[in-house]
Amino acid sequence: MTVVRDSIAYYGTYAVDEAGRSISMTLEGSTYANLQGGPAQRRIVTTLTATELQFSNPRTPSGMTLHTVWRRAPSQ
Repeated sequence: MTVVRDSIAYYGTYAVDEAGRSISMTLEGSTYANLQGGPAQRRIVTTLTATELQFSNPRTPSGMTLHTVWRRAPSQ
């Protein structure tokens, strides 16, 4: 169960500010109940291409820096 323990899943809406190199997310649901329904969360965009978005959260409550990568699914 290590994979599940070290994982997080969430869904909601987001907006990318290319000029400000940030992404703002409003989470509607999450595997962590304390993330749901809170204020919009802002992250720092590190890479933005046509197929990939990478961003980081340098201020987690535990003092960790989280790096996230979203990749566009190939079209059918």
